Amino acid sequence: MTFALAAAAHRANGGTMSLFPPATCSRLIVKIGSALLVDAEGAVRRSWLVGIAADIAARTRAGQQVAVVSSGAIALGARRLGLAKGGRGTLEDAQAAAATGQIALSQVWADVLGGEGLTAAQILVTLDDLEHRRRYLNAAATLDRLLTLGVVPIINENDSVATEEIRFGDNDRLAARVAQAAGAGGVILLSDIDGLYDRNPALPGASHIPRVERIDGKIEAMADTGSASGMGSGGMVSKIAAARIANAAGAHLAIASGHTDRPLSTEARHTLFIAEKGASARKAWLAGGLTAKGRLTIDAGAAKALQGGASLLAAGVTGATGSFARGDILDIAGPDGRVVARGLSEYPAADAAAIVGLGRDAQEAALGYAPRSAMVHRDHMVLL
Repeated sequence: MTFALAAAAHRANGGTMSLFPPATCSRLIVKIGSALLVDAEGAVRRSWLVGIAADIAARTRAGQQVAVVSSGAIALGARRLGLAKGGRGTLEDAQAAAATGQIALSQVWADVLGGEGLTAAQILVTLDDLEHRRRYLNAAATLDRLLTLGVVPIINENDSVATEEIRFGDNDRLAARVAQAAGAGGVILLSDIDGLYDRNPALPGASHIPRVERIDGKIEAMADTGSASGMGSGGMVSKIAAARIANAAGAHLAIASGHTDRPLSTEARHTLFIAEKGASARKAWLAGGLTAKGRLTIDAGAAKALQGGASLLAAGVTGATGSFARGDILDIAGPDGRVVARGLSEYPAADAAAIVGLGRDAQEAALGYAPRSAMVHRDHMVLL
């Protein structure tokens, strides 16, 4: 966003520039948790949503394009169907609740945004839609066209068909992946907590962390897996995972409390995760992937070579596991087991296993054909 446009957004927001810099990017993704949309009895918090719609309208008039990742379908559907445990007692209950609640959720969004003169669109995605490259590109094209037309996409995981094995599981990481697909510069996760603390905020002496320049082991150790409301599925662990995905794609991410009437136009305490220099679109997609078909374990020498920008050669691989084909995504783990990179395999699983640890001449003898230049080429790899 240009300075003039940022200033317009500042004025439209009543003189506050909340959650900078996500507030001033040209394209913004806002994630709203279940506890903010739905009250304890399972009813929509409509007056609060009206305020959010007014905030979105102000940003849109200032020139910002906004998409919303909205939770709440399962909670709404559970109330209508009278299901125990908020509809999360069984997978079948969750799927039924999602199918029922999604209609109500999309209608509410259409109503409140329509009241501000905005058009809403519904997009339901599964994990596979964003993990498979071609489907990811199709989703990205749809998002881009809707946002360019001034439409506000309302996005949710398609929980009516998702399974325990193949799903995002939380809308924090979905929001980060959507930001990546949309080419957004910022993500705001509105939740029941106002950011990251150095320990569980319920514990004495917990300190709020206002800014994170780099996500490392120390930051990850601060996460707490709990969801305070009991309705959502994402705790701080999922939010930090989302920040890692967004930051790798060049998007800043803020975690902020939604427990105010106008959280997108009110200056409030939050935690801001600063974006890295944006990777190429393909490498950002690789880095943000949540699933891998297999794993390659490498020795210390190979790990050092990767840090220097080299491709992964078979000689530096100490183990290959999983069932994968050429072109599938693989995790690459160092000697300590930590995943250090992700990339596209140049070999199917059986051939990869056959050449583990071998030099080029020995590879040809093992395979019966001339080997490729690398197990994973640097052009199809991203360091994590």
